[in-house]
Amino acid sequence: MNIKQSLIEMRGTVFQCLSNGMFRVKLQNGFLILAYISGRIRKNYIRILIGDQVTVQLSPYDLTRGRIIYRIDPILEI
Repeated sequence: MNIKQSLIEMRGTVFQCLSNGMFRVKLQNGFLILAYISGRIRKNYIRILIGDQVTVQLSPYDLTRGRIIYRIDPILEI
């Protein structure tokens, strides 16, 4: 099993904006994690604000930190 297969993807809501592209995200199961923006989101200048729904990748070794890989558009979700 390689590293990409072992990553855990979860949905959450941005709870707090911190410096340097770091965010506190509240996952659907109620846990609060510290997440940073992935390079693809940073490269494409995608804005992430408080209250946005996001998809986060977590490592099975440290479930308190993650990487925001996708911002869920509320218009397309309806």
